[in-house]
Amino acid sequence: MLLVDVAQTSADVAASSARLAKIARIADLLRTAGTLDDPRLPGIVVSWLSGELPQRQIGVGWASLRSAPPAAAEPSLTVAEVDLRFSEIGSTSGKGSQARRAHLLATLFAAATDVEQTFLRRLLTGELRQGALVGVMADAVAKAADVPAAAVRRAAMLGGDLPAVAAAVLSGGAESLQQFTLRVGKPVGPMLAQTAAGVADALDRLGGPVMFEAKLDGARVQIHRAGDVVSIYTRSLDDVTARLPEVVEATLALPVTDLIADAEAIALRPDGRPHRFQITASRFGRRGGEPGADTQKLSVFFFDLLHVDGVDLLDLPAAERIASLDAIVPQAQRVDRLVSSDAAAAQAFLDTTLAAGHEGVMAKSPTAPYEAGRRGAGWLKVKPVHTLDLVVLAVEWGSGRRTGKLSNIHLGARDPDTGGFVMLGKTFKGMTDEMLAWQTERFLELADGAAPATTSDDGKTDGYVVTVRPEQVVEIAFDGLQTSTRYPGGMALRFARVVRYRDDKSAAEADTIATVRALYERAD
Repeated sequence: MLLVDVAQTSADVAASSARLAKIARIADLLRTAGTLDDPRLPGIVVSWLSGELPQRQIGVGWASLRSAPPAAAEPSLTVAEVDLRFSEIGSTSGKGSQARRAHLLATLFAAATDVEQTFLRRLLTGELRQGALVGVMADAVAKAADVPAAAVRRAAMLGGDLPAVAAAVLSGGAESLQQFTLRVGKPVGPMLAQTAAGVADALDRLGGPVMFEAKLDGARVQIHRAGDVVSIYTRSLDDVTARLPEVVEATLALPVTDLIADAEAIALRPDGRPHRFQITASRFGRRGGEPGADTQKLSVFFFDLLHVDGVDLLDLPAAERIASLDAIVPQAQRVDRLVSSDAAAAQAFLDTTLAAGHEGVMAKSPTAPYEAGRRGAGWLKVKPVHTLDLVVLAVEWGSGRRTGKLSNIHLGARDPDTGGFVMLGKTFKGMTDEMLAWQTERFLELADGAAPATTSDDGKTDGYVVTVRPEQVVEIAFDGLQTSTRYPGGMALRFARVVRYRDDKSAAEADTIATVRALYERAD
């Protein structure tokens, strides 16, 4: 199979807004891949179209791709040889490795046509935004193999690896899916939550008594124990066991032999309030940004149980899973919980949780099974939404279906002392197609006469970032503020998304950096 087949499929999927059309296009490609002699091809194609590499990271970023050789006139690269080249680049190390990787990358791009270069660049930089999310990919695999979509989704959830499921089902049919079962030591996709407007909304949607749990501002972990061997995985299924010895110790202290559990690891202050999220995150290999962050001990709080001593629990109602959890985990290591159908009691529980410095609450149906890897209707998250009116300082050209549109906006708060603006982050979340079209026209107007780009912090060229006059106000929703060494104010927005553009406000009416800092310090 040629790389151009995958690249063109990606372009077609990005150009389509219809979910069924995306599924059909991807299924056609996978069906072809499944008929070829190489059994690895379906898995590679699924990984790439999901925006991932089978090798995960190979040490290539934007800086490595700033200048590419001229595109080849005719396609010649195969999927197999490109995958092999990725592995070669990723395994290159030692003296002279940077030059060697650059040579391998340049040779690869020189053999790629224009559409292939575009695909490779976006794949390697994580910018392959084509609307082919996990749900679309799973349904495409099912269509290509002519098996029920639910069977593919469950196999992917339990196996934690849709590419492996695709490779198996396209060669072995429906029967091959039986090999994907819940296994201790093999991480599974975590169940995710939908959003509720408040506790009353959660009660209305779930009906009857609801389990409300404190939503901690920590890092979610999936814990596996097989005898004396403990494995700990992140939400993205990365193995972080070696970094969390205190979580291993707490798990080994439980009166069980085998288990798979959902938990939250979090750094707490002596008074029990949470440290800033970066303190917890630093233990997972990310930049902490604060002195001593990487040595702060973590506490672990369990909140669900998927397997215990040879018995799978994920298909049981939540109430039964929690009863099993309570029987083996000390109360001090369980998240706070309230079971109630009373809105006033639920609101009081939420208020108490927020006052303790946590994110909000989870509302869970006592009858819901554990829907691994899915955003199930049985779990709802309730947390306050903060908003700020900020000013757009610059915009980045989009990719995928946003190619040709100004997309990612740089956000700044007003600084009355200097008369300027302090950058707090970027976002492209929450933008509709209509909004993208409007803002492209608007920001190109504001780019006329603007100063050169100075807000880009990621090494991308000025041709990628369009600086605009700081005039357009935008209402931004965000989950909180975190310490940042990247931005001049020392703070950055967490999970920022666009609510609406405020044409009724001038830049002089935008929120100030003092307002932002007050929110930041209030959470400390």
